Amino acid sequence: MNFPELGLPAGPYSHAVIHGNTLYTSGMTAFGTQAQEDSISEQTKEVFRQIEFMAKAVGSSLSKLIKVTIFVTDLSDMQALRQTLSDIYQTHLPASSLIKIESLFSADLNVEVEAILAI
Repeated sequence: MNFPELGLPAGPYSHAVIHGNTLYTSGMTAFGTQAQEDSISEQTKEVFRQIEFMAKAVGSSLSKLIKVTIFVTDLSDMQALRQTLSDIYQTHLPASSLIKIESLFSADLNVEVEAILAI
């Protein structure tokens, strides 16, 4: 399923797929948003705004996050990333993987997040 409010995907994939009572998102970035050239913290906030939008559209919320996979291009600002994630998750802590990668598809991007949520 695609969400036109988030811009259409540039390739042969969708923003998210529902299987059973679970929402699986594609890797989401701040590409094409005002946060695209901002810090990893601001990009992460934008990405989770998108994930929250999709969650609400299918009757879920960030409090139903099961698992996130976070891809980052730089590990030097992990304290800011961790604080941002803590602010977003509040008391609900999903399972999580953090993977350091060389780059994303645009040099401006610092973070990409895939999420799995219960519906």
